[in-house]
Amino acid sequence: MKGFLKTVLAVIVGGIILGLVTFSFSIAALIGIAASAETRQPVEKGSVLRISLNGTLQEQYEEDPLASLTGDVANESMGLDQLLSAIYEAKKNDKIKGIYLEGGSLETTPAMAQELRQALKSFKDGKKFIYAHADQYSGLAYYVCSVADELTVNPIGGVDWHGLASTPMFFKDVMDKLGVKAQVFKVGTYKSAVEPYTSTQMSEANREQVTAFLGSIWNQMLTEVSQSRKVDAETLNAVADSFPMLHPTRKSQEWKLVDGLAYTDQAKAKLQKLLKLKKDEKIKFVSPKDLVAAITPSTEKNQVAVYYAWGDIVTEPAQNLLTGGAGHSIVGGTVANDLRKLREDENVKAVVLRVNSGGGSVFASEEIWREMVLLRKAKPVVVSMGGMAASGGYYISAPANKIYAEPTTLTGSIGVFGIIPDASKLLTEKIGLKFDLVKTNRHADFGSMGRAMNESEQALMQRNVEETYTQFIRRVVDGRKLPEAKVRQIAEGRVWTGEQAKQLGLVDQLGSLQDAVKDAAKLAKIKKYSTAGYPKALPWYMEMLNKQKEGYMESKLRQVMGENYEAVSALSVLNSQDRIQARIPFLPNIR
Repeated sequence: MKGFLKTVLAVIVGGIILGLVTFSFSIAALIGIAASAETRQPVEKGSVLRISLNGTLQEQYEEDPLASLTGDVANESMGLDQLLSAIYEAKKNDKIKGIYLEGGSLETTPAMAQELRQALKSFKDGKKFIYAHADQYSGLAYYVCSVADELTVNPIGGVDWHGLASTPMFFKDVMDKLGVKAQVFKVGTYKSAVEPYTSTQMSEANREQVTAFLGSIWNQMLTEVSQSRKVDAETLNAVADSFPMLHPTRKSQEWKLVDGLAYTDQAKAKLQKLLKLKKDEKIKFVSPKDLVAAITPSTEKNQVAVYYAWGDIVTEPAQNLLTGGAGHSIVGGTVANDLRKLREDENVKAVVLRVNSGGGSVFASEEIWREMVLLRKAKPVVVSMGGMAASGGYYISAPANKIYAEPTTLTGSIGVFGIIPDASKLLTEKIGLKFDLVKTNRHADFGSMGRAMNESEQALMQRNVEETYTQFIRRVVDGRKLPEAKVRQIAEGRVWTGEQAKQLGLVDQLGSLQDAVKDAAKLAKIKKYSTAGYPKALPWYMEMLNKQKEGYMESKLRQVMGENYEAVSALSVLNSQDRIQARIPFLPNIR
């Protein structure tokens, strides 16, 4: 027996040692990967900044050393922050002669595409070129690339220029079949985030607001493309009705959407001509990542901090992929703590809060709001709105000294709702569970899974939602210095574009993140300053491990569930979110 125990112990100890050695080698390998990924190519004279507009564009770039090492750049995230920095650096860097835009299928919000386009437009103020080429242009990719001096497309490719649409998904019938009912409490005629759970189609109020803001965004796109392409906006709109993707590619040239048809090798030959290179000379491409890495850090101590707040506003990070665990989020307590640190940092003279959020938890929004109020008392704070800064996203923006938005930003949606799922029919009738009860107080079993809410509880919930709405109104009145009557008139949960919000007084200026940074420095009365992005990125190994885990799990879930993934994901949100929400309607499927 003693020999047996020794053997078992030896095996256990050996396994532990082997595990430690394997772990050590794994860490060493990962460090090697990171070191390889961190190697940057020097920027040579006569270089061209190559920007690929294919994939999802998010607010911040997230390093993926493994993708860099394997060359799997297609799966690397595109960060608007990195692209903007690269474009502004390319404009002033004498080694950069132009920009090559590779069009494709760009997934982002119209406002983020608009900000990217404006940066490219400012690049053209110099004596440098922008050339765009693609096998196919998606609508937003074409919108961005239309600013180029010349556009070409593959002879058998196309331009997907067909307008905008919003197609929300409704789950009421699915929930009815399951025996689940959404118990809804809301304030605001236009607060339609609850509609997918209570209806099978859009309400007239929701249809009115979506029609209005889609029209505003589309008119912005038509106007800007018209100015760049020297084509009448009405003609561009008529072309969209013709659906260019379903016509021979030459029609896109005839309609002046593009300047010519070219294969990739012919596009490269065009670049060589622009650079005055011989046929056998290679084009010196530089990536946004390498160009940004080559920027000499500023030694100026006076700093304008840019804090990125993007994603759903939550009280704590989600742990389940089906409730948003794979996405980026704004965690109330974490963001409030970060803003406090910026408030207490003597080197930080002003803060720009970059908001890209459709809202979420009212409690988390209130946490951030409080710190924004304290921050404004200590130093200037300016908000720059990205693709969305609505509902809870507007809640946290209201205290700022100034608010900037893009004309196509979705904002406003000043309203509140609560949803509590009633699964009693599913549990008692369909599954056959039985529940009994003993309680000490009237509402001790509030939220019980075995029954729906009674009239008294419903009245309490509705009153709570109405009180929260009044608080939201007060936050806007105090922050924007607007009459309460006016705020109530433009609230009601209605979504506005930045262009509309400027006219209503909900935002101060239409402009970019760069404009907001300049204004923040001006408010702080500093002429020389550096900028820094916050929160700081996680260590590379944490980012990589999280990405690999989330990407694998999500891909498997999507593979197994197919088209049902989105529906189940949305239903899962019902049981995971805070009871009171300030959230924009479901609008991520604008295309």
